This record gives sequence, structure tokens and C-alpha cells, in this order.
Amino acid sequence: MKVALFGGTGFVGSYLTDELLRQGHTPRLLIRSGSESKVRQPEQCELITGSIDEPDAVSRTVQEADAVIYNIGILKEYPKRNISFEALHFDGAKRVMDAAEQAGVSRFILMSANGVKADGTPYQKTKYMAEQYLETSALDWTIFRPSVLFGDPRGRMEFATQLFRDIVAMPMPAPLFHDGLLPMGAGSAQMSPVHVLDVARILVGSLVREADIGRIHELGGPDALSWKQILETIGQATGKRVFGLPTPAWAIKVVADLLAGTDILPVTRDQITMLMEGNTCDASDLFRANGIEPVPFNAANLHYLRQANAGQSA
Repeated sequence: MKVALFGGTGFVGSYLTDELLRQGHTPRLLIRSGSESKVRQPEQCELITGSIDEPDAVSRTVQEADAVIYNIGILKEYPKRNISFEALHFDGAKRVMDAAEQAGVSRFILMSANGVKADGTPYQKTKYMAEQYLETSALDWTIFRPSVLFGDPRGRMEFATQLFRDIVAMPMPAPLFHDGLLPMGAGSAQMSPVHVLDVARILVGSLVREADIGRIHELGGPDALSWKQILETIGQATGKRVFGLPTPAWAIKVVADLLAGTDILPVTRDQITMLMEGNTCDASDLFRANGIEPVPFNAANLHYLRQANAGQSA
């Protein structure tokens, strides 16, 4: 089938493109002018030039498609560049959903995020708004809520690579965040890192699984790991010894507010808030239903970080 893929040139999108082709589908990608080099196997894809805020480009992308995947997402806003959570997570998603309905394309898959909620951070809230809009549509929808994703970044931004560069490789102790003034439970916030290839396989496979229609799937890896364990695993993969320092989350939030609008601090107040909430889920039933043995977050499966480490040492 032909699958309109929005967000096909980023980290997750590159794996979705590969998996669509592997499973015999034809990806139709909306790409910005000049981004052709970011497309995986472009000779096997149908490329439509335009942006998500152009209704005509969106309509042309869903035309002739049998299904739609909306995978556009950002982790940080840049208001001065008109890059916002609401514009990309909700407005863009809504525009694609409406276009799909108008074109008679019924199958729709939305990449959301674990932990979304109506009263959460702007990131969580806008993802939740898109879910709500999709649920009230006439589309045959499926929503996936992944935890943090890891895997070879292919030159793009990726969870473990970013933590290595911003924390583990730095000549200073790694922050072990905690609530309050006392360092009780420092670094204990948990996540369920899930490999991007597993996510791609499950998401693309759901295109033809009728049992997935009308379902919301939380999607995490096989292990719930603490922030401290994640940093130590990245250290093991790169030969770096990680020294942790208990760090009050509220203090980093204050600094993040002072440096808002810059890239001096690699995290935002909202990212710290979401980290402290934790990001775990049990997707064992989903993996079994798809016949997939999930890839664990361990040093062996973070082999791609050795290249990042070599770059830091050069």
C-alpha cells in the first residue's frame, strides 16, 4: 500500500521509511525543499515538496495514499523561528487528519508519547490534544505512546547520543536529579528506553492489523531503568566512568528559566519536569502480539556511541 508519512526525514522517520519499504509499502513523504538528501532510499519513495503548514502540500501528500502516519514531533520550542509544540504536534496533526478524511484515506497512525495528559507540559498537552482530535474523527486510528527511543542516530538527534555528549562526556559530575532539598532518591527517576527499530516494526505492522484499530498502545522497552542506571550504561558503552552528583531539580529549573531562549543549557524546565515524573510502561503484550523480542538498553546495543566517543576524543 501507499503510506503518506509526515516526519519521514528525522531520526524515527528514517527507520519508518526503511520498515515501510521492507514490509512492501511505498512511502509518500512530505519534505521541505532542500531536504531530499535526508530521505532514506529516495528512489523507492514518492516525494512531495512542501511544509506541514501548507494545506495544499498536505493534501497532495495524502492523495492516492492508502494510510497515513503522523510522526512529526519536537522536544524544544523556538518561538522566534515559529517552531512551537502547538504548531507541529496539534495544528499540523489536525491539518493532516482533516486532509485524510477529505481524501477518503481511513487508516491513520499517530506517533504520540508516553505520559501525555491534558494538564501536562506544553509538549505533553499538545500531543494529548492531537490524540483527542483523532479519537473524535471518523478515521480508523491507532495511537502509539513510546517511551524514550534509542538506536543508531544516523546523523540525527537521539536520546543516548545526546546524553553522552551533554553529560557523560563532560569533565564534570553527572547530575543525579532529586526533588526537594535533601538528596533522597537522587537519580532514581525511571524510564523504559525502547529501540527505534522495534518501534518501527510494530508501528508499520499495525497498518494491516485490524485488532489495533481504535487502540492506544504504550510502547516501552523490556526494562525500567533509573536515570543513574541509564547514564552508567552509556558510560559502559563508551568507556567512560560516570561520577554522579545529587542535584536538586528545582535549581536546574531556575537556571533553565534564566537561560530560556538559548542553547546554553541542554535541557528545559519542562524536560526536567517530565524526567522527574518518570517515563515507564509495560509493552510486553504488544511485543508478544507482534512476535518481536525487544532490544534491551545495554552497552552492547549502544555500540554506535563508540563513534560519538571517537568524535569527542578527536
